[in-house]
Amino acid sequence: MTLVHDEPATPAGDGGLVRVRLDLGYDGTDFSGWARQPERRTVCGVLEDALSQVFRRPLTLTVAGRTDAGVHASGQVAHVDLPVESDVDGLPKRLSRILPGDVRVFRAIRVPDEFDARFAALRRHYVYRVADGPFGADPLRRLDTLSWPRPLSLEALSEASRLLLGEHDFVAFCKRRDGATTIRELQRLEWTRGDDAVLSAAVSADAFCHSMVRSLVGSLLAVGEGRKPVDWPASLLRASERSSSVTVAPAHGLTLVRVDYPADQDLAARAAITRNVRVSTAC
Repeated sequence: MTLVHDEPATPAGDGGLVRVRLDLGYDGTDFSGWARQPERRTVCGVLEDALSQVFRRPLTLTVAGRTDAGVHASGQVAHVDLPVESDVDGLPKRLSRILPGDVRVFRAIRVPDEFDARFAALRRHYVYRVADGPFGADPLRRLDTLSWPRPLSLEALSEASRLLLGEHDFVAFCKRRDGATTIRELQRLEWTRGDDAVLSAAVSADAFCHSMVRSLVGSLLAVGEGRKPVDWPASLLRASERSSSVTVAPAHGLTLVRVDYPADQDLAARAAITRNVRVSTAC
């Protein structure tokens, strides 16, 4: 799961531009992640190309977090600076005529220049879905649900998850980046089992390191099936480097479901705080 944040964008200012927030979703199956890559199909590439076609000029998106290849989103947020005369309300419909079926912009709204999809975010929310029934995942949900071949204990998963909550150095669960901190505040890690026998992990934090959610889930699945003791994932918080004993869970079970932002009057202050504590390469 993974969010890797984009470079900060400059405010729209008063040069004939207005800042616009885009709420969007995508099926990550056939995308090589969010960020543009040469010769690869990416969410950012598809969206920027569509926007540039509509407005007949190159446009650049800033996103709340760049998801990995195969990771989905139902509540991703990005911003873009558009000509002030743009029909913002009609933008989702115009884009729907251009975009492929696996990515959609649900809403477009004008926001203050201080809004920054990346730096102004308060927290990100993910859900990871695992089916441990004998038949695996429902065929209609196979692209966003991991089929697990062995029964999982909800009690063990929940107990191990509680021990991980709070502010810690999650380096054991992250791919370290030069100059980037791996200290994060894990605010929620809660498992539930639905009527369909699918286990869902709701995971929330102020931000996530690269591969952090999928690594946490991978370690917890080992606990849930009884291969590791309940306190094992939390014991890794004492590590000083990434743990080779942690298996990263597959990407397709993970979905970014929401990003929280402060009130408009607090956007600038939040962005300033975030920039001060994280370098541009941080996740």
